[in-house]
Amino acid sequence: MSSTMERDTVTAKRVRLTREQRLRQLLDVAWRLVREEGTDVLTLPRLAEEAAVAKPVVYDHFGTRNGLLAALYQDFDVRQTVVMDAAIAASDPTLEATVRTIAASYVDCVLTQGREMPGVLAALAGSPELAAVKRDYQLVYIEKCRKVLGPFIGQGGIAQAGFWAMLGAADGLSHSAATGEITADEAQDELYETIIAMVNRSSR
Repeated sequence: MSSTMERDTVTAKRVRLTREQRLRQLLDVAWRLVREEGTDVLTLPRLAEEAAVAKPVVYDHFGTRNGLLAALYQDFDVRQTVVMDAAIAASDPTLEATVRTIAASYVDCVLTQGREMPGVLAALAGSPELAAVKRDYQLVYIEKCRKVLGPFIGQGGIAQAGFWAMLGAADGLSHSAATGEITADEAQDELYETIIAMVNRSSR
């Protein structure tokens, strides 16, 4: 077989991906584009070019640029959930260990995604449609934290405003760590103290 035929055969095999595999490939390429060039360059035609696929393939997966941004946030949220669930399952069933795990898993997940997340979050905030997507996932995360912290919450309970304050602190601290303004340890320690204070107030 000639080298040209071998290359064609390899290429043909490489592009025969399942829909799920193709989605994973496109998301990975999109994350790389955001990391290397910023969110502004992230368009569906550019993604198709970088991923070496036909434009209809990208449009079929995401529909619009907003659909792509929403998919990126969903991808981040899924990873965050997996990391947090595994960490909680492996931690000691004490308040301190649970809160430390929540703080560490949130910050670590943002740092794993690197400098891409601030740009994606900024893009989400710029669209009412995408802001609603983000809010839906935030509400799910809040309920997860409420359940995990349930055994340690006092009779006074924790108001929804308290969890939103916790989430705001988690976002701000994590993204400051991602941009190098503070260290990961500083972000985790401050978030830990914020959550501990919130839980302690519920016992008063």
